[in-house]
Amino acid sequence: PGSMVFRSEEMCLAQLFLQSGSEYDCISELGELGLVEFRDLNPSVSSFQRRFVSEIKRCEEMERILGFLLREIQKANIAIPQEDESPLAPPPRQVLEIMEQLQRLEMELSEVARNKEKLRRNLLELTEYTHMLKITRTFIHKENIKFLCYEEFPTMETDSVTGCTGMQRLGAKLGFVSGLIQRVKVEAFERMLWRVCKGYTILSYAEVDENLADLDTGEISKNVVFLISFWGDQIGQKVQKICDCYHCHLYPHPENDEERADVLDSLRTRIQDLNNVLHRTEDYLRQVLQKASESAYTWVVQVKKMKAIYHILNLCSFDVTNKCLIAEVWCPINDLANLRGALEEGSVSEKGLTAKIEIDLAPKSSITDYTGMPVLENKQYNTI
Repeated sequence: PGSMVFRSEEMCLAQLFLQSGSEYDCISELGELGLVEFRDLNPSVSSFQRRFVSEIKRCEEMERILGFLLREIQKANIAIPQEDESPLAPPPRQVLEIMEQLQRLEMELSEVARNKEKLRRNLLELTEYTHMLKITRTFIHKENIKFLCYEEFPTMETDSVTGCTGMQRLGAKLGFVSGLIQRVKVEAFERMLWRVCKGYTILSYAEVDENLADLDTGEISKNVVFLISFWGDQIGQKVQKICDCYHCHLYPHPENDEERADVLDSLRTRIQDLNNVLHRTEDYLRQVLQKASESAYTWVVQVKKMKAIYHILNLCSFDVTNKCLIAEVWCPINDLANLRGALEEGSVSEKGLTAKIEIDLAPKSSITDYTGMPVLENKQYNTI
């Protein structure tokens, strides 16, 4: 057709010879230009058997660490500064240095996060224990009255469930189990206690005014403080098993009011100390994340470019005789000078010498249609 609106640039198939030691830098320069498309010269080789598999795995490990770092930065509501220009891929000698920095940062953040989680869990446990002691203070006197009324006129008949008489029950030890349970589980919990213990327990409970976070999931929910009074060790064992089934948070119940007051005073001191330590830990964690956020954008872009370079190098074939990598690329004919300039820039050695470059070019007649797919009429290479 006469119109060229839907036709791309005239393309050519070029063959590149990349000398060993400069192939990484050459591919990096070509990637920054974005002018060529590489062909896979190893179609029969699986991805895990190619030449640069270990380097790609190293990049994937760095991507994993960066993902963890970015999640922690996001949790702390810290903004990641963006750079005006995209950073270049780091030279291979700096890859291990970046890897070590990321690993040290991951270990430090993981340790601080674990310590913070332990402190938070301990603080929640002490807070629950404090609520339990305050609310059950009014329960214990009521329970004693109930049991005295219940056993005021004990019988001498043997009970079919406990196997003992009412007088024997009076000699049994009165026990208490106290703790917290989620509000939605209270009704089923109460029914289970009644059915299993045959009514030989008294359950008292009251809802906690404050919403508390769950120790395991961290979800905020309504909780209920309960106090179970029972006679005998066998009933006590059944009560313990039922509490475990309903994932109750059990705490020791004081024997008298004096012990209760002492425990509450101790809990107030420990909660205050834990709050101070937790605040210092959060401040230190934020400082570490703030410093890491300054380099996070650069690290993410560099690791992506490194991984892309090694994926491209895996498309090349290795010439054992000449000890070089051979690549085939599709390139616009008008950009061949830019292609040569990028290869020269990437192959400059530390002494300022330019490594040898050879470009083989299929002559014109390799043109792409409007879909961008190349149509070859002549695959014979001419050396430039």
